[in-house]
Amino acid sequence: MKIGVLGAGVMGAAIATLAIGHGVAVVLVDVDDDTLAKARKEVRQQLKLARLMGQLPRSGEAELVTTTNYGDLADVTSVIEAVTEKPELKAKVLAEVSAIVRPGTVIVSNTSAIPVDEMADAVARPEDLCAIHFMNPPYLIRAVEVIRGPRTGDEAMLKVTELLAALDRDGVVVGDGPGFVINRILQRSINEAARIVEEGRATPEAVDAAFEGCLGHRTGPLATADLIGLDNVVDSLRVLHDRTGDRGYEPCDLLVAKVAAGDFGRKTGRGFYEHGGAL
Repeated sequence: MKIGVLGAGVMGAAIATLAIGHGVAVVLVDVDDDTLAKARKEVRQQLKLARLMGQLPRSGEAELVTTTNYGDLADVTSVIEAVTEKPELKAKVLAEVSAIVRPGTVIVSNTSAIPVDEMADAVARPEDLCAIHFMNPPYLIRAVEVIRGPRTGDEAMLKVTELLAALDRDGVVVGDGPGFVINRILQRSINEAARIVEEGRATPEAVDAAFEGCLGHRTGPLATADLIGLDNVVDSLRVLHDRTGDRGYEPCDLLVAKVAAGDFGRKTGRGFYEHGGAL
């Protein structure tokens, strides 16, 4: 088995870590050589961390190839798209890769909120497209949300099951729609939590402590937002707002201001919390 991963950002590098750590070869594609070089370094660091934590096998690592050439994906068995949560960008990337890979190659979008059937309009064979919403970081969180679109074929779903077995992940299959299950609920919770801070009713620490202490959540909504990336949160909220018309998904001013300031959370070193420098 060999998979292609499109996008060498935070999620792309982490998905590559998960795959090669389980002995699945990866072709990691991005348009920028510097991003690819950074991703290779991040994968090495993440492999070491995951192994120390007992979350990946200590041996049996597969090959990681980095490239800017989509043609290097011609012989992969599946593709996972992990580019920025921008509908137009995802459509462009999915269209390009679907024209290169062999028919029957399952194409998976790691989208946070964009409906599968919307993206299916961009690909050559809609029956080969579905989505897997990996949690961050995917090498530490076993469960994933698997989204079957109205045009997704049975063969694609079978191949996704085989892929997740190879990655040692547990899939929860859900239906299509903006935000699916996780982000339809989570992103609104994050938005409301940020709005409460914006209104001066509670600090980020108090909001998260209430969720952890009163509801038993392992991580509060604002610490979770910092882990996801506040830029990704705002992008997902805009997708949800545009497709549902529900004003509860309109990003609050505090979130928008933090993103405009470049405070994305853990990956930049500052979000709702200070994280001691960019990751």
